Amino acid sequence: MPATPAPTPHFLKDLAVLFKLRLGTFVVLSAVLGWFMGSDTIALIPFLELTIGGYLLTGASNGFNQIIEREADAKMGRTADRPLPTGRMSVARAALWSSMAGLIGLAALFDLGVRAGLLGLLAITSYVLAYTPLKSRTGFSVLVGAIPGAIPPMLGYVAATGRFGIEPGTLFAVQFMWQFPHFWAIAWVAHEDYLKAGYLMLPFKEGRSAASARQILLYTMLCIPASLLPWALPGGDAMVGNAALVVATLAGLGFCIPAFRLWRRREVADARKLMFASFLYLPIVQLTYVLDKMP
Repeated sequence: MPATPAPTPHFLKDLAVLFKLRLGTFVVLSAVLGWFMGSDTIALIPFLELTIGGYLLTGASNGFNQIIEREADAKMGRTADRPLPTGRMSVARAALWSSMAGLIGLAALFDLGVRAGLLGLLAITSYVLAYTPLKSRTGFSVLVGAIPGAIPPMLGYVAATGRFGIEPGTLFAVQFMWQFPHFWAIAWVAHEDYLKAGYLMLPFKEGRSAASARQILLYTMLCIPASLLPWALPGGDAMVGNAALVVATLAGLGFCIPAFRLWRRREVADARKLMFASFLYLPIVQLTYVLDKMP
């Protein structure tokens, strides 16, 4: 048989895969909505620093993640065609582009303010140095990964206001709680693939079990009280009004429907519906916060 030709490099496409640009859009959107929770206006330069800096830092995190996990990625169908496992991109080149993106992204966020820059630094270091190596050791990695995953809206708020406080803390809490059903739904769908790489992502070692489904339902339900925190701030300091209360509650109940079905039936199809619901739930809630905050 003739030898299989080497993969042809498609640099921009491979760089987009390395940086997971579509995921970056979701991350940057939550940061921008966090900004608007702290400010009613946005100047062009800060907006570019937040969006471009956020994109680059998210891309760098994903790039370093794929460098570390390149051997595991080669074992899974969903990741085997990435540029590093196929050899279309070398580790050295991936490290160079990830480092450049990380440095430029951090510089942009630090120019917005020291606190914003430190949050960005915490996000990339905890994702790359804590979450990534823990994935193959313990399901506890989901909790660790939820920390950098929940930073963007808090970072946006802090970048807009220059201060920490309970308000950005509530935005962090909303996205933090959302991470669990989101991650676990993906882990349920991709369970066999994850096992090939030795990843332990579901709540219990038994995998697609009744106990895992029950915990997924519980954490999905907990998204409802978490989403009401910006409304429930004490002392008349609520960030949002009753419209956000109603929408967040209804969105949370809708989010629970596929989780409840997963608990009852433990079917991959229900986990996939929960995964897609998670992509809708968070931006709906966060966009409602911004709209309800407007005078």
